[in-house]
Amino acid sequence: MKEVLKNRTKVFAHNCVKLTEGFPKSYLGNHIKGQLIRCSTSVAANYRATCIAQSKASFISKISIVIEEVDESNFWLDFALVEKLIQKDRIEQLLKESSELTAIFIASRKTAGNNNH
Repeated sequence: MKEVLKNRTKVFAHNCVKLTEGFPKSYLGNHIKGQLIRCSTSVAANYRATCIAQSKASFISKISIVIEEVDESNFWLDFALVEKLIQKDRIEQLLKESSELTAIFIASRKTAGNNNH
């Protein structure tokens, strides 16, 4: 499962970066592009860090960062849609993936927390 999630988070980051290439070259478009690239790539990078966590506490801390970043990615994807920076059909799959990843990582954190007590 670890390798599957490493791949999913990397593909998610890549697809978010590719999506932003279609954003308009405006102040808002550039701002959201930067924010989405930052948090979506952070999801992949920080998930890799969870995979080498030295302890349960470290894992919980790192997976919490992943949850925050994937949720923020979802926010910026939705914001781009609401602001009509990109067509709905180009963003729907990424919104779905960010929601699924969020649910997976929240469940992982909960399981790790329960196993820690």
